[in-house]
Amino acid sequence: MKAVAVSPGKAGNVRLVDMPLPSDGPVLVGVRIVGLDGTDDELVSGRYGEAPRGEDSLVIGHESLGQVHHATAGGTGDLSPGDWVVATVRRPDPLPCPNCAAGQPDMCLSGLYTERGIKGRHGFLAEFYAEQPQFLVKVPRELVPAAVLLEPLAVVEKAMEQVWRLESRMAARPEKALVLGAGPVGLLSTLLLRLRGLEVYVYDLVEKGVKRELAEAVGARYIWAREHPLESRLVADVGPVDIVVEATGQSPLAFAAIGLAGASGIVCLLGISAGDRTLQIEADRLSLDMVLQNKAVFGSVSANRRHFQAGVSRMREIEARWPGVLPAMITRRLTMEQVASGWQRSPDDLKTVVEVSQAREEM
Repeated sequence: MKAVAVSPGKAGNVRLVDMPLPSDGPVLVGVRIVGLDGTDDELVSGRYGEAPRGEDSLVIGHESLGQVHHATAGGTGDLSPGDWVVATVRRPDPLPCPNCAAGQPDMCLSGLYTERGIKGRHGFLAEFYAEQPQFLVKVPRELVPAAVLLEPLAVVEKAMEQVWRLESRMAARPEKALVLGAGPVGLLSTLLLRLRGLEVYVYDLVEKGVKRELAEAVGARYIWAREHPLESRLVADVGPVDIVVEATGQSPLAFAAIGLAGASGIVCLLGISAGDRTLQIEADRLSLDMVLQNKAVFGSVSANRRHFQAGVSRMREIEARWPGVLPAMITRRLTMEQVASGWQRSPDDLKTVVEVSQAREEM
């Protein structure tokens, strides 16, 4: 079968490879669509990634949508050929730690977890993958057009779950939220916050285009970063907010976000900073502000099966309230060959996907 692989740690080494059909799980899934994100960009650039033990290459791709091709007898749950499925990404450590043993590999304590297409385990940018049924989440046919977004939505679902838990510490309910970054994670965060009825501001470097259009379509206010410097005019225009979601991966914004949160505000860090940037900050002022204002700051990464299942429900809610918004987030479609010949992200891209194969309706 064909697959797209990199040599972790080597820049510009993405390529199309031939691999044997996988047999390391009882369920064989035919891959239909794979989403690409910033992590894949880091892998292609050689700044991140770990090949499976004993191998030099890593098949990339951790956002997937596929159809069950066949399942061996026994232990395959309720999966049948033709079922649409999305696979979770993180796998528990082999020991396992208490959280991994409880089905929460996204909260692994040992760091010995593996991740499909990222860390120690091949990903989904291939014609097929084999998997254990407990790592597959069924998707109803009506959600298929946007189901490749389920993985990033599950990541946001986990983050929002923690936000609401922190909000429960007080009687007042949140009214206003600021989302830094209008990429897929930022816009999915916006959607979940709007479902809760919050007034949402979305802050991004891109002035016009699909990001602004989708944010405004769901009732959020879109703010162009160049017209509203973060710590001066933005604060004056928006005012203190109850929830700040940082979804850019720019480390200076992570620290600036703390100052944008109001009293008893919550700051959720979802962006991943892969560089080695240094930053001078007013540490005493930052610490004092957090303590005296009862601010809570936390980071969140990955998701477990429960968040993927909740994400399916959220997709239904979003489609019912704003029909077509989720499919409209897919703005660029590539082939495996195009990715292997040098895929590069554009600032105007929202979600790029790779069309691996056609749906098999005859199943």
